[in-house]
Amino acid sequence: MISVDQGRAAGLLQGKCGIVTGAGRGIGAAIARELALCGAAVVVNDLDPAGGGDPALADPAGEVVAAIAAAGGLAAVHHGSVASYAAAEDMVRHCLATFGRLDFVVHNAGIVRDVIFHKMTESDFDAVVAVHLKGCFNLCRAAAPHFRAQGSGSIVAMTSTSGLIGNVGQANYAAAKLGIVALIKGIALDMHRFGVRANCVAPFAWTRMTATIGGSDPAQQARVARLQALDPAQVAPLVACLLSDAAAGVTGQTFAVRGSEIVLFSPFAPCRSVHRPGGWSSQALADTLPGSFAPSFAPLSVTADVFGYDPIM
Repeated sequence: MISVDQGRAAGLLQGKCGIVTGAGRGIGAAIARELALCGAAVVVNDLDPAGGGDPALADPAGEVVAAIAAAGGLAAVHHGSVASYAAAEDMVRHCLATFGRLDFVVHNAGIVRDVIFHKMTESDFDAVVAVHLKGCFNLCRAAAPHFRAQGSGSIVAMTSTSGLIGNVGQANYAAAKLGIVALIKGIALDMHRFGVRANCVAPFAWTRMTATIGGSDPAQQARVARLQALDPAQVAPLVACLLSDAAAGVTGQTFAVRGSEIVLFSPFAPCRSVHRPGGWSSQALADTLPGSFAPSFAPLSVTADVFGYDPIM
């Protein structure tokens, strides 16, 4: 893991400028501070200028910008909603007007509306997809013409093991987060010829959003205990690395950060096939499919099943 001091000394992102959404608190704030320490000028976007009702955080994004400035870095505030395409375009304009360039975007903004699926409302689903998946499209699409024109650019979007693996009570969140992986892969394919890279990071960290995880299930309680040990700042160095020229050959990939452990996820790929000369009838499939494919079926896992060990600190 690159420490903030190493990042600053290396000037890993010196001269680069970009946007981090959902950067008023938690993982987004840690990323914005790390990028600034590595030499980047950062537009710190956060929707909530009221600090969630907390008088100590009247403007979370402003607090992050002030901290960056106090450390000698460059940052500016933006309060638009990533769920709005017009706001995403305004973020890009704000970065160009303030810093003169746009080299990267980081889509971190997110919300949760966790509920078991048969109780999930349309608004629960729409709100989560709007911020996570549509928000990722909005930000990346607003940046794309500028990246294409200058022949360079880097995108990092936050995904989640809720989508990559699964978790109970998060069908909306999982759908949006796995959708981000597919979207980022599509962007990486389409924009590669213009020198644009796009990657995903699934963070493990204790934040306001993960603090909403509850339940009496032992697996959930164990998951919460492990997350509580993880600092959002541990996620930021990988994001800085992926945005830097050091990662020039890295695109279309999905990583996870869990303490001091960096994980690369494999993409979907065929794992078993069956063939029948002349094609299949419904009855032939009924007779064959369950037994033929069962040895390769993916288990009905949740994140805690796959990452059931204590974080490596």
